[in-house]
Amino acid sequence: MLPLLLALLMPTDTRAQHDTEAPVFAAPAEAPADSVRHPGESRRRRKAKRRAPPEIDDASQPDVPLVSQPDPVRGVHVTGWAAGSPKFRSRMIRDLKDAGLNAVVIALKEYDGKVFVRGVPLAREIGACANAIPDLPACVADFRRAGIRAIGRIVLFKDNILARKRTEWAVKTPNGDVWRNERGIAWVDPYRRETWDYNLAIASRAAAAGFDEIQFDYVRFPSDGNTRLCRYSRADHSPKTAVANIREFLVQARRSLDPFGARISICLFGMTSSAQGDMGIGQSIAELAEEVDAVYPMMYPSHYRKGELGVKNPNREPFRIIRRSVRDAVLRLGPNAGKLRPYFQDFSLGVRYDAEKVRAQLLAAQRFGVTSWVLWNPKNKYTWSALRHNNRFVWEEPTPSTAAAPAANVIPEGPPGRSGSALVPFPSLTGRDSPARRDDRAPAQDSPKADVKENP
Repeated sequence: MLPLLLALLMPTDTRAQHDTEAPVFAAPAEAPADSVRHPGESRRRRKAKRRAPPEIDDASQPDVPLVSQPDPVRGVHVTGWAAGSPKFRSRMIRDLKDAGLNAVVIALKEYDGKVFVRGVPLAREIGACANAIPDLPACVADFRRAGIRAIGRIVLFKDNILARKRTEWAVKTPNGDVWRNERGIAWVDPYRRETWDYNLAIASRAAAAGFDEIQFDYVRFPSDGNTRLCRYSRADHSPKTAVANIREFLVQARRSLDPFGARISICLFGMTSSAQGDMGIGQSIAELAEEVDAVYPMMYPSHYRKGELGVKNPNREPFRIIRRSVRDAVLRLGPNAGKLRPYFQDFSLGVRYDAEKVRAQLLAAQRFGVTSWVLWNPKNKYTWSALRHNNRFVWEEPTPSTAAAPAANVIPEGPPGRSGSALVPFPSLTGRDSPARRDDRAPAQDSPKADVKENP
């Protein structure tokens, strides 16, 4: 079990409070709360308090240089079924323009294996095609004419259709059967070049239709279910070979899409910003960032466990958890920090997310100069009012000259593995303790809660 991954959000993946005018940070307690026994307190309550992670003040931040993003990308994600409707597109374009946004991410291939791009023979052969977007070039053209960047999102290796129809390309069990996660979903083997070719054929058709950028999701190895039984076509599968394989895929993607002038980007677990190693899934944010134009960690407060990254309740404290996650991402990415475009939460999961909570995430990222991001809502319903603050757009707010807190407020960092200011040595996030087991996340994007159906 992940040894008490203290307070992080998740991903991305994804949902104490941030004051509307300015963040308020609690001062560190002089004595740990669990060191005091109150009269009449039950043994169960005392035990729960001992298990609770210590609060770590936001002031325990290292000096982090501000990120430079001279050409920020700010947008929302929409489902393929919604994007296929001219009426929806017209309304969405109006909303995006009114909100000051300049990008839209459109689902082109989903986690169930359905493909919304025409002209890929294998997709037709295996029954993966769905007529969600009848005229893809027209769809892209509508957004681009309005000055909105069109980004196509393609799910890679979580592909139940391809794995069932081409079982020789699937992740296997030790006895040679197709491996399935706890929900009965099969994955294709990320080492198999045939799976690369299939997805890059889809990506190339999308780029030919005019997309400015192709965003790869589920660009990783399985995490949920009994992953100890996973067998791949490479006998020497290891964290090193897994990351190298993903990097090699991205290099090949670049070669395939360069002729179309399309950029490439990837979605990652939110915890890759703070975790050391590949988390057992082949995702190392620093290494993979070398091969792409943008990285999208899915930083959803609802996807972080209580106590992760030293935040008592991430879902209720979006400013604090995002501030820490973005800080870690900036530190981890180093010279590639300008490529950072987090996915932020604009949906409710366990806690109602209103304009204040959505805005808190944007303001937290802006503390580090990060003004590129995408909002995620599985039903395509966005809190546009969250994008304005003090009668101006959030990104027009003054940015501090430094993201670091005053030295006088610094307190010691948390215990190892919890993190106040240091990157966290997370163990492998596979099997029983994978993020995908944390509750079922918001629909259809990679991260802890990805198997909910999308709504048009």
